[in-house]
Amino acid sequence: MDVAGDRRLLIHGFESVDHGDDESRTFPASATPLPLTTETSSPITSPPYWVQSHKRSASQVSVDSVLHGGITLHDNTTGYSDSNDACWARSVTIDEHAVVNGNRTGIGAFVVWNITIETLSGSKIHLRKRYSEFDTLRRNLLMTFPLSEASMPPLPPKGVVSKFRPKFLDQRRIGLQYFLNCILLNPEFSSSPVMKDFLFT
Repeated sequence: MDVAGDRRLLIHGFESVDHGDDESRTFPASATPLPLTTETSSPITSPPYWVQSHKRSASQVSVDSVLHGGITLHDNTTGYSDSNDACWARSVTIDEHAVVNGNRTGIGAFVVWNITIETLSGSKIHLRKRYSEFDTLRRNLLMTFPLSEASMPPLPPKGVVSKFRPKFLDQRRIGLQYFLNCILLNPEFSSSPVMKDFLFT
């Protein structure tokens, strides 16, 4: 029998052929479903300062969020976005430092760091800050955002004996630069009054 014009319906593994008359036949479908695959080629990597406690296993993810989490598209080239507007810095570099001497014996000497912040518009902000000002910034941010400690990297450790040695200063410079990049590239931190006080005082 020619079934080219027949209607076929696949229901629960059985194929039903409707010939257009009162007679219809149901038999197991010959096609087998393809196995489901999961994309694993591009895993998401957390930032290095993100603590292990933030990682969730697949069993912890809500089934509802998987079933109803539709794919959405966002046009980041035009339009207004609160988060994009809050992020105003492109990068931070600390290239050099200066040692400010105290009295003749060297007591009271301290290091000032020369900071360059490049904004998204291409302009640059130049700052000079001491380590203690970074320490105050971090403490004030933690008081303002008490639940954000895991996303805020620690400052490089303090030094008493070797604080003017070149190797120690270079390691401190790298740590301070990393800290400030993490803060300024976070929309919540970079738009806060605490950050503005650090920049303009």
